[in-house]
Amino acid sequence: MYTTQLFIISIAIFLVHNNVLAEDNPEECETLPSELHIIKEEFDELGRLQRTCNGDIAVNKCEGACNSQVQPSVITPSGFLKECYCCRETFLRERIIALTHCYDPDGVRLTSEKLATLEVKLKEPADCKCFKCGDFTG
Repeated sequence: MYTTQLFIISIAIFLVHNNVLAEDNPEECETLPSELHIIKEEFDELGRLQRTCNGDIAVNKCEGACNSQVQPSVITPSGFLKECYCCRETFLRERIIALTHCYDPDGVRLTSEKLATLEVKLKEPADCKCFKCGDFTG
């Protein structure tokens, strides 16, 4: 009898403690600016390297904390049911980026107008929010 009451009190304290933490730590999933260094190699139809282009590109990324939940459960073997939430993109926007530092296979910088830049398609987050972890459909 005392063991059951102790277990129920422990669960109540655990839930109150988690709710306090959740209130003190609101979700902060947001779209933040970031910078990537991109390297793209271009090959001919025989697989020979024609040029290598690179550049530093400003892109968005999803970052932040999401409130996950843990609650008692008689169904799960551990005795607790976890619901984890992750910060992910809600929509990806496609952009065309120009890489402006291009080099031939010998490492010589290309300066001709046709070969000096290379355009690549890039997808980046347009907006971010918290999703249930593992659920990528939104």
